[in-house]
Amino acid sequence: MARRPLPRILSNGTASIARSREFARSAADSATDVLHPLITITRGLRRLAAAGRRKWTDTPKDKRGPFLFLVASVVLVVALMPYGPLLAAICLMAAAAWTGRERTAPAPTGPDEAQTGRLQSLYEALVPYFSVPEDPAPLFAHGGEWDKALTSYEFDDDGRVSHLVVRYPAYFTDGEAESRTRIEQLLHAKAGRGREYHFEWDEEGNQLTVNVLPPLPTDIAAQRFVTAPGETVLGFTDPTGVQRTLPVADGDAQRDVPPVVWRTGPRSTEPHLLVVGEPGSGTTTLLRSIALQALQHGDVLIIEGSGIGDYACLTGRDGVLAIECGLAGALASLEWAAHETERRLISANRARQAGHPAPEDTKRPLWILMDRPSVLGHLAAADGREDPQSLLQVPLRHGRAANVTVVVADQFDSIDALSDPVRQHTRARVVLGPTTLDQVEDILGVPPRTTPTSDVPPGRGYARLGTGHVHRLQVPATPDPYDDATSEAHRRAVTELLPARSTPADAETSTATETEPPTQPDTDAETAPTKPSAQPEPVPAEG
Repeated sequence: MARRPLPRILSNGTASIARSREFARSAADSATDVLHPLITITRGLRRLAAAGRRKWTDTPKDKRGPFLFLVASVVLVVALMPYGPLLAAICLMAAAAWTGRERTAPAPTGPDEAQTGRLQSLYEALVPYFSVPEDPAPLFAHGGEWDKALTSYEFDDDGRVSHLVVRYPAYFTDGEAESRTRIEQLLHAKAGRGREYHFEWDEEGNQLTVNVLPPLPTDIAAQRFVTAPGETVLGFTDPTGVQRTLPVADGDAQRDVPPVVWRTGPRSTEPHLLVVGEPGSGTTTLLRSIALQALQHGDVLIIEGSGIGDYACLTGRDGVLAIECGLAGALASLEWAAHETERRLISANRARQAGHPAPEDTKRPLWILMDRPSVLGHLAAADGREDPQSLLQVPLRHGRAANVTVVVADQFDSIDALSDPVRQHTRARVVLGPTTLDQVEDILGVPPRTTPTSDVPPGRGYARLGTGHVHRLQVPATPDPYDDATSEAHRRAVTELLPARSTPADAETSTATETEPPTQPDTDAETAPTKPSAQPEPVPAEG
């Protein structure tokens, strides 16, 4: 059936219709501007008439007669006066114009009664900490004026303090961490729990600035981040914490967010990473995100101590050397990694002595991701075998020069099981999950400038690279695509980042998909680490 052509007014008159609509809209706006005085006077007359009707209704019936007589007398006097009706009409129009104007509520010039009560309560709570009996003119005193000490303040929609600037006396010991911690804990309790506060101490100006931090975005899924080789995105933080933003895809849209970028390689000052968290805090998610980013330019060796198959999606992929869950396989793989580190050092040293650039096989990054090494350590101790962490000493000590990066993840209850080389050489640290200030300070070395909360989403924590500042961190959503609880959008985002398969999954020699639990090391006695075909055999170290 042949299609009938559209009417000319629909096919050729679109521009004319748009111009007509624009002309009509402009004409209506112009008419509104011209008739605005008339509209105002009409609105005022309507309001005056309504006020007169209410006045007449509220007047008792026995007083309505005298009231009508008074009104009639006024009208008669006005009518007999020279120019009386004209003056009456002018006064009526002026009153209608004044009554019919658009009234806007005046902006509040200060805090209301509830907000004043909150500020006075904060002021009174700070008095014992910011005052001494010897001060002749104390800034903080019981029953004193709070507006002299609390110079700036803001409130959110719920009436709670969202921004506060506190002036304190110069004799307060703001250089001591214990004194600052007491003030921060007090303000956190008085201003409202359940929120994260950022405290900025100005020791020169004797001022403390308190800000409520907005929640970090949790909807950023795994994707290809715009980074250079040797840069790994650990997560995202506050805009004031870093001086860089990355474009990320948010559905069909795109936005810029501030990242926490960890730099590895020969010129890195923090070549190895330690991740600590509670169960379900997102440590495995972070390692999975790091593995997907590392596979863009290097090879990955994964040691999974938990043995529950969180990295099964990487089995048989290009660049994945091995995924070991058993004790025997982990020991063999880590021993090969130690020899490979030595081989790279020897090859690079020989090339430099001969005046040649380093061989290409020593430039390709090698990543060793070790999840829950404490579990394998307990198994090794029960079986009388060597702790797998002892084989990490060579990659940790010489990994930066050999382009080998080690990432270790464990839980808080197993921190004591970590070896001294792991604690000493992992200068980049990440803490995930609900924590206390003491736990964060124990791992990162310094307390954060924010207050940790007890209820945080998975992947939420703190990061510190070397001796830098402590950043709030939200790990990009990188769940296991084989998990039934994973949403379809996140599953698709992760599977799109997976490299192509180099071998069939059922032909892998890795123990990641074995049915026996990792507590039976005898079943893995013959498991050997998978090495890339182009990788030469390890060369023994020379004296």
